[in-house]
Amino acid sequence: MEGIENKVASKNNIRNFCIIAHIDHGKSTLADRIIEMTNTVLKREMKEQLLDTMDLERERGITIKLQTVRMYYTADDKTEYEFNLIDTPGHADFNYEVSRSLAACEGALLVVDATQGVQAQTLANLRLAMEQNLTIIPVINKVDLANADIERVMKELQEINGIDLSHVILASAKTGLGIKNILEKIVKEVPAPNGNDEEHLQALVFDSHYDPYRGVVLNIRVVNGMVEPGMKVKMLASNISYEVSEVGVFTPKMNAKEKLSAGEVGYISTSIKDVLGIKVGDTVTDAENTNPMQLPGYKEIKQMVFAGLYPVDSNDQEKLKEAVEKLALNDSAFVYEPETSNALGAGFRCGFLGILHMEIVQERLEREYELEIISTAPSVIYRIYTKKGELLTVNNPKNFPGIELIDYIEEPYVNATIIFPTENIGVVMELCTEKRGIYVDMSYMNAKTVELFYELPLSEIAYDFFDMLKSLTHGYASVDYKEGVYKKSDLVKMDIWLNDESVDAFSFVLHRDKAHDKGRTIVERMKYLIPRKLYPMPVQSVIENKVVAREDIPPLRKSAVGKGYTGSMSKKKRMVKKVKENKTRQRKLGKADVPQEAFHAILNLK
Repeated sequence: MEGIENKVASKNNIRNFCIIAHIDHGKSTLADRIIEMTNTVLKREMKEQLLDTMDLERERGITIKLQTVRMYYTADDKTEYEFNLIDTPGHADFNYEVSRSLAACEGALLVVDATQGVQAQTLANLRLAMEQNLTIIPVINKVDLANADIERVMKELQEINGIDLSHVILASAKTGLGIKNILEKIVKEVPAPNGNDEEHLQALVFDSHYDPYRGVVLNIRVVNGMVEPGMKVKMLASNISYEVSEVGVFTPKMNAKEKLSAGEVGYISTSIKDVLGIKVGDTVTDAENTNPMQLPGYKEIKQMVFAGLYPVDSNDQEKLKEAVEKLALNDSAFVYEPETSNALGAGFRCGFLGILHMEIVQERLEREYELEIISTAPSVIYRIYTKKGELLTVNNPKNFPGIELIDYIEEPYVNATIIFPTENIGVVMELCTEKRGIYVDMSYMNAKTVELFYELPLSEIAYDFFDMLKSLTHGYASVDYKEGVYKKSDLVKMDIWLNDESVDAFSFVLHRDKAHDKGRTIVERMKYLIPRKLYPMPVQSVIENKVVAREDIPPLRKSAVGKGYTGSMSKKKRMVKKVKENKTRQRKLGKADVPQEAFHAILNLK
């Protein structure tokens, strides 16, 4: 592939496309076959899931960090075309990043598993692609498998508006079947990009990362104009100006180029070190442009789930600080601020796009930076209306005002789409009702599959909802959700008191109807998880300054005098009294140990 960075394609021969699919439908494998067929990577350098660069992505089978790759393909008409593939995350947590990636393309390969059919995220990402007016090329993957049901999948695709069945390609990304047809279809169906090289620079930022040698690297799609090293450019939303030090493309390694012109996809690097000012969806223009135009669709990334992260070993506090700072440079959606807990010491209050995002960040901190971390119960942003008419937005239970000041509380709901076998309708609806869901609609996709629409509280699905759903449907259910509205709810803050002291890191918010049962279950479990002392310790669940449940952790037994004591009774009484006074003193001055298992117990109960 020597010299690929110096190739310049005519704008009419450029094809920008992405692959959209549900998790585990073969998106990464299909990308591998396309890269192989276009001879973009030498055979000795090829490996499975080439664009999934993190071990965590390979283990979970999902794309966490999107990748782009430039390829060159000589079609049957002997013309060489420039292909820019933008690999996108597939999970609902990264919905906004997917939409910005789609905005950088003119076409999309819609991949559907021949054994599983159309799933929730298939439809969600397809709708995003249609909103961007992309050309959709349907691909039924895994047709070589014995349990492939091509006829059923065809019927499911037929029921989707905007899908032309005459364009469906049968393929097997594993064996390479149909890959040639896909490449030819991209050439014929995906339109070439528009744009004018002579206009002011206008480029869409669809991703960013931090490189220790290049500084902040922006993944961009040039809509108009051109960009080259030495140019002064600025970002419209964040109003940051800087000088471009390098431009280039991914093959999939970073390869420098002399310039990027209208219609091309690539990267620009800068000397700035702060990725927090970089916004996905922002527009880059040249600094001389006096009347810049923002590209449509930009919005601020909103974190929806918040949790405290603390080191298990207090000596690792500085190490954790360095780790979250470095991770934030590579993940602009991850935000943090210092926080102190009476029980856990110094840590960080962190914001995430969703529960999956939270799990990934925590796992990356533990793996990449060799840290042991305690995570508090996830929380969402609550709106608290006070009796004085004030509106407070709170994402940390310990910052809740006193009950005497609260008029009412609103919590965020999401619009959830659940696809599952018809035989599981009863148990799935029962689960949604248990999670305080509001029924919206239901439709049958075919005789075997149903699509259910619910409004669900984000705080309820933030815990075990997905695991329970998979268990009830034997792994066949799929879920997609998008941000909904705030609704008034009867919520209360539950505090856990240990040895007559509130453990702030244990506090969480829940619905009043569930408070008593949860409080009882928590203290019963805590009784066996908190290490015993020489004195008894009460564990209490407290709501609105009222104890709703209590258990006592029994003391370690230490006899004042051994069995068969033959000394005087007066001496024995003095020794018993002294031990009793010592236990009372220890209880006043002692501090209960809170092991990591206690936090896991609360998380599991949520």
